[in-house]
Amino acid sequence: MPVITVTGGAGHTYRVTVEEGDATTVHDVTVSPEDVRRYAPGATAERLVHASFEFLLARESKESILRRFELPVIERYFPDYARIIRQSTD
Repeated sequence: MPVITVTGGAGHTYRVTVEEGDATTVHDVTVSPEDVRRYAPGATAERLVHASFEFLLARESKESILRRFELPVIERYFPDYARIIRQSTD
């Protein structure tokens, strides 16, 4: 099971480190307050990002996840993201 670490960065960008075995990937994800309200009302941005990486890692390898992206991009690749992420952050 990968270890996901989310740390705040500049502005609304969060650094996500995914560690699994001997390999680590680092990702920068931009999350606006509007994204939090849309996808995970009542949750923190950090919780939304963590849950989003759990969602992504259930569907693809950490190496396949973009290194830098805005959170809504996930929905372009996975149309069910909004519905599933709301349930997992309640």
